[in-house]
Amino acid sequence: METGDGLVTTRQINMPAEQINRDSRTRQKRGGLLKISVMLAVLVIAFFGSFLIGRYPVAPDIVLAILCSKVLPLSQYWTDTMETVVLKIRLPRIVAALLVGGALSVSGLAYQNLFRNPLVSPSLLGASWGAGFGAVLGMILHLSWIWVEASAFVFGLIAVFCAVIISSYFGNKSTISLVLAGIVVSAFFQALVSALKYLADPMNTLPEISFWLMGGLSKVKDQDVLYALIPVILPMVVLYFMRWQINVLSIGKEEAHTLGINVRRTRLVVIACATMLAAAATSMGGIIQWVGLLIPHMARMLFGANFATLLPATMVLGGTFMLIMDNLSRSIASLEIQVGILTSLIGAPFFVFLLARAKRGWE
Repeated sequence: METGDGLVTTRQINMPAEQINRDSRTRQKRGGLLKISVMLAVLVIAFFGSFLIGRYPVAPDIVLAILCSKVLPLSQYWTDTMETVVLKIRLPRIVAALLVGGALSVSGLAYQNLFRNPLVSPSLLGASWGAGFGAVLGMILHLSWIWVEASAFVFGLIAVFCAVIISSYFGNKSTISLVLAGIVVSAFFQALVSALKYLADPMNTLPEISFWLMGGLSKVKDQDVLYALIPVILPMVVLYFMRWQINVLSIGKEEAHTLGINVRRTRLVVIACATMLAAAATSMGGIIQWVGLLIPHMARMLFGANFATLLPATMVLGGTFMLIMDNLSRSIASLEIQVGILTSLIGAPFFVFLLARAKRGWE
């Protein structure tokens, strides 16, 4: 019998069920390895290709030599300006794009699994606008940029903490009450940001605030990347160690209780980790939309619903997507376009495309 959709061969009919299942798992494993290999290859190409994009041209062999010179004893045949461009300007921005994209994507993935809703994004509980208020407040007070980022990170955490407190004391401790509390807190901090704009210097501070709220990585320095490593890596490690609990929790609260999982504690830990990721990404890159909503869907369509596989896949896809968007932001026009604008312009229609191509619903 000829093989087709929904048909099996005569050989498969005569095969034991165990052998068919084993062959199916082998094909799925090979397909998964192929997808992972392609995904990592694209990431490596985007990473090294990003060093070649910019106003100051640097040859590929010089870029590679400068990067290798930090671990290998190479004789210097490049200028100090080239080394500064590669190591002090482009490398921090490239790493920041990977961190921001990966953090927003994993944060969105964690929220979507926790709330069992494909429309959830990292800004659901107010982390984005809380961080926005903290950054704008720091700019109004003329703080140094590192303290502006620190203020954004702290207020992002405070906003979600307020949402959890409101849900606990004035709601019924359900998922719906937490979402509603997050909407209220987000609107409140968004109003505070608008109020602070009236106090800003219209010639200097206000344009800076507007550009930051659009989302961008033009101000990232190497120290910003170093300070962001722990708030980004630590929550991802915690979420990976909790992958089994998150998988069960995404099925339902009753099933989680049956299997002995402390639902309230697990939910709070996931919220804390996802919030820390969103706050760290927002403090470094501003308010960037669509990444935390779009990338988890892409990962789920490629690798299924297992959180243990989804987390690293989402992290790599998110970092690669943000890196490509940042490269476009500084190359498609004479003036740099804020990356938050591009993620919305490209992410929204691409999300519609993904929905049209989806073969299965939310799992």
